[in-house]
Amino acid sequence: MPNATLVLAVWAMGGVIALTGALTFSELGGMYPKSGGVYVYLKEAYGDMTGFLYGWVILLVINTGALAGLCVAFAEYLKIFVPGMSQGVKTAVAAVTMLALTGINILGVNVSQSLSNLFTGLKLLAIGGIVVAGFLYFDPARVHLDFSLDKNVPVHLTTAMLTGLIGVLFSVGGWHHASYLAGEAIDAPRTVPRAMFLGVIIVLVMYLLVNLAYMFLLPLEAIAETPRVAGDAMATIAPWGGKAVAVAIALSIFGTISIYTMSAPRIYFAMAEDGIFFKQLAYVHPRWRTPVVAMLVQVVWAIAVLLFFQGLFDKIITFVTFMDIAFMGLAGAAVFVFRIRKKDAERPVRVWAYPLVPLVFVLISAAFALNTLMEQPEQALPGLGLLLIGILVFWVLKKRAGGVAKQ
Repeated sequence: MPNATLVLAVWAMGGVIALTGALTFSELGGMYPKSGGVYVYLKEAYGDMTGFLYGWVILLVINTGALAGLCVAFAEYLKIFVPGMSQGVKTAVAAVTMLALTGINILGVNVSQSLSNLFTGLKLLAIGGIVVAGFLYFDPARVHLDFSLDKNVPVHLTTAMLTGLIGVLFSVGGWHHASYLAGEAIDAPRTVPRAMFLGVIIVLVMYLLVNLAYMFLLPLEAIAETPRVAGDAMATIAPWGGKAVAVAIALSIFGTISIYTMSAPRIYFAMAEDGIFFKQLAYVHPRWRTPVVAMLVQVVWAIAVLLFFQGLFDKIITFVTFMDIAFMGLAGAAVFVFRIRKKDAERPVRVWAYPLVPLVFVLISAAFALNTLMEQPEQALPGLGLLLIGILVFWVLKKRAGGVAKQ
């Protein structure tokens, strides 16, 4: 049985990873403010092959897997309105959603910023409503909530906590994007760490509050079993409440998918233009002005990931998060490499409490990756297999005239 305190502790641990990671990456972002983010940190610290491999896993694991996971989540929330939807139909809905939005974005009909803000606003409104409802409608006689650590504590607590981080890290991902602006910020040494700190704290508090609200509305056993916890939690108050939240979250996920199908391929596009990735991905359609090849490759592989994991959300996000955090930890360790190798380099931002903060981030990331490999090998090993194939592809391309990697 789940333990309420440990559930909140896992989210707090995710916040520690996000916070220490964000502060670590603020120094890296200051050193390379406009060069392409994580793949440049890795390339500069460890060489061309590591930069290429990051692009490789971004394409074949992280971005495509995240896109598949988002589409599954969208289809899952539609099940509230179609209760009899089978797993096969849900997978088909996820694939069709992915294809349709990719097609729309290939034609250049992108989601506008105002519509993007609307989708984000709907999600925040739904979360705010859940938090308020949870605190207003909490009934101890209906939902027994025990925060003691006297029972329901796993025998292998560390393993359980690290495994529980999979969903948490998938949810709080994206914190590193703000580091890319470190070199352009006004009074960067003061404003960037503060922005990083406040941003992560706000997100962490939001997640802690909404999880506490879930516990006020649903038994822990029900939370652990449902893939639509937000809708199910609000349905305990009124059926229309569950459906209203489901609509808001489904629309928010739909908007995120649309933005993702448009923006993620531009990462491969930028890498290809920089000469460290497949040059075909830099092709831009003369009429639509979109990276058509990159977008098509992304959607085809994302559907392959979707089908390989049979449309199961938990398996997809484990596949994604394992490789994502492994490379994030490796990129975080670049701070130590640069402090030794580039002592005189300009650093608009220096990570707070060096070396403690980056060391905490790197160690927890490494522990998470190792634990996932040991506890969830069915999802972790396919990522490692793709990584090994990427090494072979790198060397083949290197040997060709005008190949991807030039040393």
